[in-house]
Amino acid sequence: MKNQKVFVALFIVLSMVAASMAQLQVGFYSKTCPTAESIVSSVVNAAISANAGIGAGLIRLHFHDCFVRGCDGSVLIAPTSSNPTERSSPINLSLRGFDVIDQAKAQVEAACEGVVSCADIVAFAARDSAAKLGGISYSVPSGRRDGLISSESDPLQNLPQFNFTLAQLQSTFSAKGLNLNDMVVLSGAHSVGIAHCSSFTNRLYPTVDPTLNPSFASGLLSICPSSDITTSNPTTNLDYQTPNVLDNKYYQDVLTKRVLLTSDEDLTKSAPALALVTTYAVLNSAWGDLFALSMQKMGKIGVLTGTAGNIRTVCSAFN
Repeated sequence: MKNQKVFVALFIVLSMVAASMAQLQVGFYSKTCPTAESIVSSVVNAAISANAGIGAGLIRLHFHDCFVRGCDGSVLIAPTSSNPTERSSPINLSLRGFDVIDQAKAQVEAACEGVVSCADIVAFAARDSAAKLGGISYSVPSGRRDGLISSESDPLQNLPQFNFTLAQLQSTFSAKGLNLNDMVVLSGAHSVGIAHCSSFTNRLYPTVDPTLNPSFASGLLSICPSSDITTSNPTTNLDYQTPNVLDNKYYQDVLTKRVLLTSDEDLTKSAPALALVTTYAVLNSAWGDLFALSMQKMGKIGVLTGTAGNIRTVCSAFN
């Protein structure tokens, strides 16, 4: 009887999750706000044209949103003295793109007040960034609602960190319903963007990580002298080949030992992961197609739909 009750409870939970995901649909706003996606696209394209790094920031913003409380826009809430939010977490202090989301939201609100969620705008913005930076196109099922909670402690408990081992990465992604291939494919987002020296100096000091390409390590030592790490904390590109193009060069960097983060280097530590890296290093188009599919899959993590949550008036503040 006890096992039967557990089974019934599990079935109900799974049914609720499936129903929630099913309520997302492409063109969700086609009647209620038909210009929503084009407005977001216009704002995002203009921002990336002015600063290509914003595109990488918007993709990362979507990732950091979905992995914490699900894709509910909780990462957007600005902290206050009485409510330190996800944005206050050490792992989120370098996030970029909040101003772009706010601008897009303001324009969407002017066109269709109280209709389009901030969570959907983040998902649209990530999609538009992938298209602008890498020519990667995919549809975004929408209908997400905005979350009502944003806690400073949640990100470190849910997000993969720069010094994670392969086993830790797999565990973190698996907990979100993403498999090894999703993990390796989504890691390719590191073909754009920057990293602070503090996120990889564990591979430089007190001794250089022997898995780093020697000439690459020498260059990093000049960018990140030990005296500057705690003061200016310089940045460098994650992908030294095509830093502003979302492409498969990242995988070539992994194979030639020219990646910054421990979490990237560790993709070579198992035969299945290494096989995927090796494949994507030579098949840019195939990787791009799979990146689109994994982004769609990630965009369905823990979504709120129907009457759950709400539609924020301003993305950075609860109603």
